[in-house]
Amino acid sequence: MELPEEGIILPIDKPYRWTSADVIRKVKYAAVRHFGRKNLKVGHAGTLDPLATGILLVCIGKATKKAEELQRHEKEYVAGVTFGATTPSYDLEKDIDREYPVDGITVDALEKVLKGFVGEQMQVAPLFSAKSVDGVRAYETARKLFRQGLPVEDQGILTASRINIYEIELLSMSEGIPKTQKDDGKGRIRVADISGRKLVTAMIRVRCSKGTYIRALARDLGEAMGSGAFLSSLRRTKNGDFNIEDAISLDKVMELFSENL
Repeated sequence: MELPEEGIILPIDKPYRWTSADVIRKVKYAAVRHFGRKNLKVGHAGTLDPLATGILLVCIGKATKKAEELQRHEKEYVAGVTFGATTPSYDLEKDIDREYPVDGITVDALEKVLKGFVGEQMQVAPLFSAKSVDGVRAYETARKLFRQGLPVEDQGILTASRINIYEIELLSMSEGIPKTQKDDGKGRIRVADISGRKLVTAMIRVRCSKGTYIRALARDLGEAMGSGAFLSSLRRTKNGDFNIEDAISLDKVMELFSENL
């Protein structure tokens, strides 16, 4: 396989517990060997959290010049928002720090609340994020606070950004946390054990603009419901013109790049 002049855009289904950087390193190593180009550029068009799966657009060669444009496209997710507790990272990368009652978490109540989240709004990103503050990544500040045993709360460190939620739809609601993630056992990111907790999970489809943090949306939904919430699963199902049906596995990409070596 020859490298096209315009480069390649690969819609990869990012594995669970892999960082986006992990995927780029693996693809770059294989692509450099396959194409025989030591200085080959490889990047992605929009980070996915380690505990998320779904479309990660990986750009190779001159296609890396399109990464910024691709990041601006709207995205769609299917998210598991679990009510009854919070975590410092707003997902399962950190353990539960507070618990809340779930008596008021009903389908009718949540559907009413969801209507208020449609449209343009201001959103504060999680402190555990790649947002930059005075040249320092926000997650570095969050990790420092966490190691010191201090509350990992924004406290004005991050400013709100304007986002747009075009559609938000409740798909289902159930007790506990449904098993939605496929784990290949190779990911290096830990997952908190939350067994034995009284929790309620809503599966929600969200179509939104660039810069929308679904973990922050989970936090805000918990507050709006008079409880607490965190993101228990996340799958990016669409990125611009790329649908999840178009995505290929990382293993398949490795197979393609191993041909003719």
